[in-house]
Amino acid sequence: MGRNKKYVISLTDAEVRKLESVKRKKTTTKTIKCRCQILLDLDEANGKPSTQQQCVKTIGVCYATVYNVIMYFVDGGIERALYTGRSVNSDNARRKVDGRAEAKLIEIACGPAPDGRSRWTLRLLEEQAKVELAIPVGKDAIGRALKKTNCDLTKKNTGTSRQKKTQHS
Repeated sequence: MGRNKKYVISLTDAEVRKLESVKRKKTTTKTIKCRCQILLDLDEANGKPSTQQQCVKTIGVCYATVYNVIMYFVDGGIERALYTGRSVNSDNARRKVDGRAEAKLIEIACGPAPDGRSRWTLRLLEEQAKVELAIPVGKDAIGRALKKTNCDLTKKNTGTSRQKKTQHS
């Protein structure tokens, strides 16, 4: 005797048709197709539903994926289950410093240091970037951009930190 199901997926005929049509499109990504198939397999209104473990094995996804699709469907319906937004931490999130801003930062850093200073610092570059760039850029983003381009000119070259000690006998 198994446990009672906590979440029951019961799709209408219109929802089943929508999932089938989304699944058949050539432009649909593999992730969305898998989500459609999970919902169709777990549907209790149309035929005998599969268990979550059967979905994991037949579709080839992990158990957490099946559980997350179920939770998205329960919370927000089909639209939420199929089309979730990107995480702000993803690689596709908009970068603060794009190519144009990066080039301008390098131009500033390679230029002469401000009056009364021997070199550029991240704080000085941040202040200058506020003046010359349209968007405000923090010193951390500036440091990452300069490090990425091997143009880290904010540190003064002082030579080797260790000097050989000569021993006199």
